[in-house]
Amino acid sequence: MSHNTFGHLFCITTWGESHGPALGCVVDGCPAGIALTEADIQPWLDKRAPGQSRHVTQRREPDQVRILSGVFQDERMAAQLTTGAPIALQIENVDQRSKDYSDIRDAWRPGHADYTYDVKYGVRDYRGGGRSSARETAARVAAGGVARKVLGEGVTIRGALVQIGPRAIDRARWDWDEIARNDFFCPDADTAALWADDMDAIRRAGSSVGALVEVVVSGVPAGWGAPVYGKLDQDMASAMMSINAAKGVEIGAGMAAAGLRGEDAADEMRLGPDGQPVFTSNFNGGVLGGISTGQDLVIRVAIKPTSSIRIERRTLTKSLEETTLATKGRHDPCVGIRAVPVAEAMAALVLADHKLRAQACRA
Repeated sequence: MSHNTFGHLFCITTWGESHGPALGCVVDGCPAGIALTEADIQPWLDKRAPGQSRHVTQRREPDQVRILSGVFQDERMAAQLTTGAPIALQIENVDQRSKDYSDIRDAWRPGHADYTYDVKYGVRDYRGGGRSSARETAARVAAGGVARKVLGEGVTIRGALVQIGPRAIDRARWDWDEIARNDFFCPDADTAALWADDMDAIRRAGSSVGALVEVVVSGVPAGWGAPVYGKLDQDMASAMMSINAAKGVEIGAGMAAAGLRGEDAADEMRLGPDGQPVFTSNFNGGVLGGISTGQDLVIRVAIKPTSSIRIERRTLTKSLEETTLATKGRHDPCVGIRAVPVAEAMAALVLADHKLRAQACRA
């Protein structure tokens, strides 16, 4: 199985399966001399961790990260620093229940990658989906913690859930501080309360629901990205589409841009009080010609409903017999909730890579 590596100058290779002993990643290309400890990475993993509310999977994983290589500290150094060597990160799996999946050993779950994995590889790990499981994203979030250190404090990456099912937030009530006060990474307290009721009903019905994640990045200077095949928004879209259950990505106005007139979507420019260009709007989401403008990057990701549901659906067995299947086990009724820190991490990975690319192309 190839294609487990993401990035160019700053790249990661993830490894491990949902029900294996551990998972993790190797971060390659991290510059030397950056202060890095496990404490810098753990808070981001804690945001993604399962079992934090009744609205997500009840699998109990502490997701404690270990740095196995690529850092060094001796008695003369004030901090543990990266050495420039590959950074290996490991996260143990401690709460697997593989028996929950015995019923699907020989049947393909509708909406999952079971059928396509069998067709491509002739073998699949049916215990939670193996590499296709969202469990793999823990490694990405850990790597994203390293990427944030490369970016530095000047770049701020914040994600929010802006829609669950048909119910969207009221953007007039957007409050970034509210995100830490509810179970949904929701910037609108009133909508978060309604989502709690919605999710209780979905969970009781044994069903699932989709969601829309929005990531806003501030502090990216103008000039990151490259024309044609190295566009910043192109790489960002690729990164977001690599997230489990992602089915659509928008940059800036996104699909709504098709309904705008040119004079409205032009993102006019003015001279700011500091003598630098400023924009009067941001329909292009902080990217023009594949290169950052210095405005906020705005990315939205549509996450489909979790395919693992308790409602019987028609499917086929590996011997091509028709059957019905209801998925047992512990699953997220809305996988989009925990996709928020994953989308933040993928944004960090893309931006760390583009920061190094930008530095490499200037004397």
